[in-house]
Amino acid sequence: MLSPSDRIFVAGARGLVGSSLVRALADRGFSRLLTPTSAELDLTEQADVRRFFAAERPDVAVIAAGLVGGIVANSSEMTAFLYENLMIAANSIHAAAEAGVGTLLYLGSSCIYPRLAPQPIHEDSLLTGSLEKTNEGYALAKIAGLKLCEYYNRDFGRRFISAMPTNLYGPNDNFDPTHSHVVPGMMRRFHEAKLSGAPEVVVWGSGTPRREFLHVTDLAEALVMLLDRYEEAATINVGCGRDVTIAELAETMKRVTGYPGRIVFDTSKPDGTPRKLLDVSRIQALGWAPRIELEDGLRDTYAWAVREGKL
Repeated sequence: MLSPSDRIFVAGARGLVGSSLVRALADRGFSRLLTPTSAELDLTEQADVRRFFAAERPDVAVIAAGLVGGIVANSSEMTAFLYENLMIAANSIHAAAEAGVGTLLYLGSSCIYPRLAPQPIHEDSLLTGSLEKTNEGYALAKIAGLKLCEYYNRDFGRRFISAMPTNLYGPNDNFDPTHSHVVPGMMRRFHEAKLSGAPEVVVWGSGTPRREFLHVTDLAEALVMLLDRYEEAATINVGCGRDVTIAELAETMKRVTGYPGRIVFDTSKPDGTPRKLLDVSRIQALGWAPRIELEDGLRDTYAWAVREGKL
């Protein structure tokens, strides 16, 4: 489906997912990439987005932009997470349809699924139960975006598709102490504890929740494949099909960063969803599988973050 002559718009091209996708496309010879910064194109402003699509007329659009954060930011800034992500989805998907974009790929998140969904979580679990309260606003916005793609696909024959990645990490992640996800947030705490000689690192929760982690380079490979081959209205999961406990992640992070102290779990803090492992049988049937093991990926990410002064 993809052609080297395609004009491809990547929203969020400087973020974790967008930057990795841009590299993957460039490596394959795609040179007509549209990658405006957020200062150049505010996706929350409908008029600006419509003007951009009308002027640039991309053949392909990937919506990888959004306001993202970890459990602290998600739970304390619910209004912002719902509003900004809802506006980004509605404005970009609708404007793409108006401009005649041939293919659109919308990136969601595994948090769209019910808190207590059967594990591993199949795509059919969507909207079958209550969401995790700590990221409800973000999840609702993402659900609206993927449903809008589904309806354009079903009702108007548009090749508007959506993919639901599991927890991601890798180069260009956000290492902010408040707004980071679990991997960069934990990596920062272990790194700073090593530098300061702190005797212990405190990890939120009991350490028992299980999470699945995918290196963003593997995700980018999957997205290129989906752009080229996937046409279904139904969303598709992207993950590795394996999970670890938060305690196991902390032990791995301790090895990766070289921190010599103790790990302490603060059980007064929330655990979030007990388990979140995606059923990846649908994407595996298309011939895709990840290549990067968790500890190798964490070492790569840690080296990048130290080298780039992110920690």
